[in-house]
Amino acid sequence: MARLPDFEGLAVFAKVAECRSFAEAAAELRLSKATVSKAISRIESRLGARLIIRTARRFELTDAGRQLVGRAAQILAEGEAAENVTQVQARSPRGLVRLAAPMSFGTLHVAPLLPEFLAAFPDISIDLHLSDAMTDVIGEGFDAAIRIAVQPGASLVVQRLCEMPRYLVGSPAYLDKYGRPKHPLHLTEHRCICYSYTMTTEVWRFAKGSKSASVRPSGPLRANNGDAMMFALIAGTGLGILPEFFLSEALESKLLERLLPDWSIPLGAVYWVTPPEGPLPRRVEVLGDFLIEKLTQYDKREKP
Repeated sequence: MARLPDFEGLAVFAKVAECRSFAEAAAELRLSKATVSKAISRIESRLGARLIIRTARRFELTDAGRQLVGRAAQILAEGEAAENVTQVQARSPRGLVRLAAPMSFGTLHVAPLLPEFLAAFPDISIDLHLSDAMTDVIGEGFDAAIRIAVQPGASLVVQRLCEMPRYLVGSPAYLDKYGRPKHPLHLTEHRCICYSYTMTTEVWRFAKGSKSASVRPSGPLRANNGDAMMFALIAGTGLGILPEFFLSEALESKLLERLLPDWSIPLGAVYWVTPPEGPLPRRVEVLGDFLIEKLTQYDKREKP
């Protein structure tokens, strides 16, 4: 396998030829004079030709040096240009961010924030993908995702944004007809509305002090979207568990009633997740900082 060209040596040679001085080239490159001398010796040894004639009174490129200097200067210029582009982007982030978020939470709480972000960072664009399916951040090429989960996946870099309580609810019409459960195990006697995007068969878990109870719900409807479940819950089709952001208005207006409030349900949270390897592009960092600042305010809301 062929060796890579000595790009550093060529760039140093170009700077020495430009400055016509080892000392001045070293100062501009912020290297020691010895490092510059070694780089020139290295490139001459590699090429098998002397590139510079230097004495106390004379600095001159050899024929080989004159033939090489144009291309070496181009390598130096391209390297400087590449660094300048990166530095400019670091100061002023730009480019596309592919962001995944849950359908309903993304519509209600993420999408309304994006116009403010895009106004502040006009060189960034966002491809927002809304889905309640568990997005494969790495496999599907997303830069980041927002997830609502009891425990996020361990293979990603995770930052918690805010807690997301979940409540068992039912409509007054359903409860008047079928009664109010007094214990989680009574739910086996009720019609339940289930969420179909769980990774395993859905189990409802409850805790009260040292007591715990688990129920495998069953009923007339399974849905892969919380909004679809809300229609059925309000209509009195059955009982269900949903995150608080779905339920706050319906609970306040008494369209739904929270059940078994003295039993806790495993607490969910909203997470900002990114791929595990390497530093994040600056455009992803600034979007993450913005959403983290905005969405952590959700914890300060008064809960039902």
